[in-house]
Amino acid sequence: MNRCYRIPLLTAALGAALPLQASPLADDASERTATELAAVRVQARQADARDTASSSFGSGGWKDTPASVSVLERELLDRRVVRTLSELVRNDAALGDSYAPVGYYQNIAIRGFALDTATGYRFNGLSVAGEQRLALENVQQVEILKGEAGLAAGVIAPGGVVNYVGKRPAEVRTVTLGTDAEGSRYAAVDVGHWLTPRIGLRFNAAWDDSAAYIDHADGRRNFYALASDWLLGERGRLEVDASYQTSAQRSVSGYQLLGARALPRGVHRRQMLGYQHWQKPVGIDSRHITALHTYDFSPVWQSRVSASHSRSVIDDNVAFAYGCYYAAGCADGGVPGNYFAPDGEYDIYDYRSPDDTRRNQQLRAELRGHVATGAVAHQLTLGADYFHRTVDKRRNVNEYVGTANIHDREVPQFQPSPLQPGPSVRRLDSRQKALFVLDRMDLGERWQWLAGGRFVRLDERARNKRGVLERESRVSRFLPQTAVIWSANDTLNLYASHVRGITLGQEAPFWTANDGTTLPSVLSRQVEVGAKYAPTPGLSLSAALFRISRPFQYARPDDSDYGYTFVQQGRQVHTGLELGAQGRVGAHLQLTASASVLQARARGTGTPAYEGHPLINVPTTRASVHADYALPSVAGLGLTGGWRYASSNVATADGRVRAPGYSVVDAGLRFRHDLQGRALDWNLSVENLFNRFYWRDTGSSSGDYYLFPGAPRQARLTVTLAL
Repeated sequence: MNRCYRIPLLTAALGAALPLQASPLADDASERTATELAAVRVQARQADARDTASSSFGSGGWKDTPASVSVLERELLDRRVVRTLSELVRNDAALGDSYAPVGYYQNIAIRGFALDTATGYRFNGLSVAGEQRLALENVQQVEILKGEAGLAAGVIAPGGVVNYVGKRPAEVRTVTLGTDAEGSRYAAVDVGHWLTPRIGLRFNAAWDDSAAYIDHADGRRNFYALASDWLLGERGRLEVDASYQTSAQRSVSGYQLLGARALPRGVHRRQMLGYQHWQKPVGIDSRHITALHTYDFSPVWQSRVSASHSRSVIDDNVAFAYGCYYAAGCADGGVPGNYFAPDGEYDIYDYRSPDDTRRNQQLRAELRGHVATGAVAHQLTLGADYFHRTVDKRRNVNEYVGTANIHDREVPQFQPSPLQPGPSVRRLDSRQKALFVLDRMDLGERWQWLAGGRFVRLDERARNKRGVLERESRVSRFLPQTAVIWSANDTLNLYASHVRGITLGQEAPFWTANDGTTLPSVLSRQVEVGAKYAPTPGLSLSAALFRISRPFQYARPDDSDYGYTFVQQGRQVHTGLELGAQGRVGAHLQLTASASVLQARARGTGTPAYEGHPLINVPTTRASVHADYALPSVAGLGLTGGWRYASSNVATADGRVRAPGYSVVDAGLRFRHDLQGRALDWNLSVENLFNRFYWRDTGSSSGDYYLFPGAPRQARLTVTLAL
């Protein structure tokens, strides 16, 4: 059972931090080890803050990675008070929401492709079950690899990878308290210490008692994480990260198109659709552990063995607003039942799916080193990877209980279903075994050639809710990739790359003739050319032009009894241009900016109405800018501001309905000063400053499309004290 305990926030925060204050002897020891620690921390992973552990082209400097990669540093996450995945999306124009309800685990899209929650999210480069509220308190930076990541991740959606890089042990003690205009309470502690010259620990914890802007959607969250570094002899190192989180919050249903043809109007963003007094919060318990052992055989050869275990248990409880099968406005059959009625009527379902358990386990072994063959220098990466994913679910309850209208001032109350969930069944058992190799060749002073690939074997067994085997599949693929980098000078690199990937087939929605059928896996291809320019050590500029294609899987209209059959026909092609700028401009201004122009089309589908227009939930243009200006006249005072833009967004497969474009302005103020010799940071942020209404998400879930409005004006205040 999910439990979230209320804790007096200030007491908990101070109680966790203060006992770890070092004694005078410990202070002396930390001083004696400071020089050694500084040397140890200058490692491949930390040498460049923009290194990436999730890239298909190996870890390395940002400029020498032939892929579009952005890194969101801890400082930016703190300034923007980022705590959820949907809030993270606002900082990069290549990202967007893809079914991200308030109160539930969220998903995002990169380059117009929704990430696979099984494999698209990583912690320290290893898979984490994405069906959880991914915490950020123990994260030092977030790496976003845009595009194919076949060598890095194997079977994965072609949009990319989001990798959370954990904080490492350091001499740090901070307490953060926060609130917002709704009255939320938040506290977090970050405590690190090197116990000996060879053993370091870092503890992060957070307690969140959030008051949501949506009625009846208040939530709670407790989070605890511990990181440790052990220096084993002169050549070995062991890094272990463990975390546990529990959360409870009612999930907020999304809107649907009225009569499949019109956007809802007069929407009250504070109203929870379908709310019933018996509706329980969605509880999510998650735990995660990763371990990495590195050993330096010599100055040029290193072994890396890593393992991870991630588990998320979801107690799903929703009074779900969905469709109009039982509404009077849809009784004549003229309106598809999986949309709201033309007059705003919608059905309410009692949906319960307790003990929905997802497990990810991964083991990886790598050997990295340098060799030379004549005049060519090689940086080699050889490795093997094993990934095991299981899904255990009980037979759910999904029963109609009544009908309401989006314009109701109060949602009518109905009786819950008397049915109870059934026994738990192993719904999916998926195993990936892979071998991979990557060779980075230095061809003189200006040229690099990268070549490699991953051979992956996927074995899966899938059962229905009654435990009957529905699918047993085995897929073996070699996923090659190559890239060329030309260093025009010391500040500018140009690159071209080609990558192939494999993605699991999608499952047919329940309202299609082949309900529950999973289509075959598909191969995808990406071609990308780009430029990376670093005019100063603190500023990076990038541009990337890409094309990603894969077979198109969709619900095709036909004359079957259901009216649709889920098929694979034609190709889905995403062609785009991305621009980015990140770093310091002048002495006082820090800038994070990006823009994306994306054309996503389906070709050769056999359904003319579905071709020649943008695909659903893929705006053609997005832009994001965030600036931080330190006032030179007042020490410690800074102004922050942001702007987010998205063009109109297609909301139907035939392109006849679009959610309008939007432009949102954010603002903020930060101030740092000393309090009895300790640093005290104040951070005030106001999102959606002009309180604009907009549809932030038209993403899909189980084949149905939903509309989620953006949050109204939100003001947040945090105070961080260094102890």
